Order: sequence, then C-alpha cells, then structure tokens
Amino acid sequence: MSLGALGRDLGLVVALAALLVLGVVTSGERFLSVSNLMVVLQQAAIIGVISIGVTFVITSGGIDLSVGSVMGLATVWASTLATQTMAENSHWIVMVFTAVLVGTAAGTINGIIVAYGKVVSFIATLAMLVAARGLAEIISDRRTQIVQADGFLDAFRGDLLGIPVIVWIFVLVAVAGWFLLNRTTFGRRTVAIGGNPEAARLAGIKIHRHTVMVFALSGMTAGIAAVMMLARTTAGSSTNGYLYELDAIAAVVVGGTLLIGGRGTIVGTVLGVLIFATLTNIFIQNNLSISVQALAKGAIIVGAVLLQQRFAARSRSS
Repeated sequence: MSLGALGRDLGLVVALAALLVLGVVTSGERFLSVSNLMVVLQQAAIIGVISIGVTFVITSGGIDLSVGSVMGLATVWASTLATQTMAENSHWIVMVFTAVLVGTAAGTINGIIVAYGKVVSFIATLAMLVAARGLAEIISDRRTQIVQADGFLDAFRGDLLGIPVIVWIFVLVAVAGWFLLNRTTFGRRTVAIGGNPEAARLAGIKIHRHTVMVFALSGMTAGIAAVMMLARTTAGSSTNGYLYELDAIAAVVVGGTLLIGGRGTIVGTVLGVLIFATLTNIFIQNNLSISVQALAKGAIIVGAVLLQQRFAARSRSS
C-alpha cells in the first residue's frame, strides 16, 4: 500500500471516529449500544455489497447507475410464487441462485451494450435503471411479495457469533473484492483500463471482454445484495433499492476511488459505506429530517470530489 493510499484510509478512519464521538455526544450511551451498532452494520451491509461491485466499474473508468434497480428486480424475481415454490420443493438455494443470476444477467447486458455497442456507460446503465424497475413492476404487478420460504429465512435471518448473517456476507464480499482488485490479474487489468484504455489495449488486454466482466461483477453484487434485502425485509418489491446507486457511488467516491478511473480502493469503499451509515444513524437518533440528511451527504460528496481533483492536479504537476 502506498503512503498516499494509507493516508487516505487513515483520514477516513479519523472521520469515522469523529462521527462516533458525535453520535455519543448527541445521542448518549444508546448510540454505542450493541443493538444500535448492529443496526448500523446491517444498514451498511446491503449498500456495502453493492458498492464493492460499483468500485470495480468506476475503477475501470465507467459508471453503473442501474445497481439499485437491478437489486429491486432481483428481489422480485427471487420472491415470486413460482420461485418460492421451487425453493420449498427442492432447496432454498434456488432463491439465492435466481437473485444472483438475474443480477449477473443484467450486468452482463450493461457490459455488452457499453463494450460492443459503444454506448457511454452513463447512458447504458441509465436505460437499465429504467428498464429493470419497469420489469420489476410488471412481474410483481406493483405488489409486495412476502418471503415465506422458511429455509431461506432460517439461513439468512440468524446470527453467527452474535453478528447478523448479512453482515458476515458483507465482510466476505469485501475481502473477496479486496483480493480480486489487489492480488489478481483481473484487478490489475481493471486499473490499467481505467487509467489508460489505449495503453491497456496495446499491452494486449482484451478491453471489450474485460468491460463485460466488470459490469457482470457489478450486477452479481447487486444480486447478492438482493438476497440480503430479502432476508432483512422478508419482502420482494419493485421499490427495493430505490436510489441505492447514488448511495453506492457516494461511498465509493468518498472512499477514494477516482471517478475518472485508474485507481480503486476496497478498504476506502468499506470505510465510506460505514461513514454514511453512521451519519444516517446519527440523523435518525436525533430526529433530523431526510432533507437534512440529503444536504449533508451532498456536501460530503462535493468535498470528496474537490479533494480528488486537487490531488489529481498535484500529481500531474509533479
């Protein structure tokens, strides 16, 4: 890890610690209670898993605006009567497989449109955002679908060593994401494509195929997050994941991943997710409005982007 990366991560840790102190000052001991901390972690877990996938897309120089809608679609598809009936007749893993498959398929479509259709990722994923939400509404008839598969609920709604299962899933996905980005050829190629696509092509990297794989990975994490959402809410709905893409992008940017691509950090993304989850919890504890929360998040995002631009300009001048 470079000194710059270490400095950014330490800065995020300090910011998170400052928020914890603020939470104690404004909300008292109940803020640091085990039950409240578990709530914060569960809130962070679902967005966190989505953010891991988005980190790879942004690192490669793209953007994925569809992850929230894709997650909503996956929750609906995995909780249909047909899917739940198959799960009850065979195994609850059918619901997991369905959610992950739907997410991966949607991400793959995004990647094909971007890589081979030559459509800017912003436009391609914006189209998927609308289409996935619409398909979810058609499948569910705009009704909430209740999860009744006992095996699925028993597997994902419990605790392991006193920590909710969905938090453990977030930890596993984060560790896998860190290893994939920092210790594999796939990760190095992702960074190379984001930093200089033409140089990456001349180096023999198959950019089109890799782009499809990166977006498929983002879709897959959205599918995993759908499983977690079903476990936490016990309901599949076309409204699940509404605006989650913005929260994920915000966490990734605040974490230190460059919006222009070429640099990504999973550790920073995890810290960014925890910072926003803690901030949201502080607002809730103090009965502050959603509008105030949105204003604070917006200010943090703008500040993070301005810092990125400053560091980028400094590195170019040096």
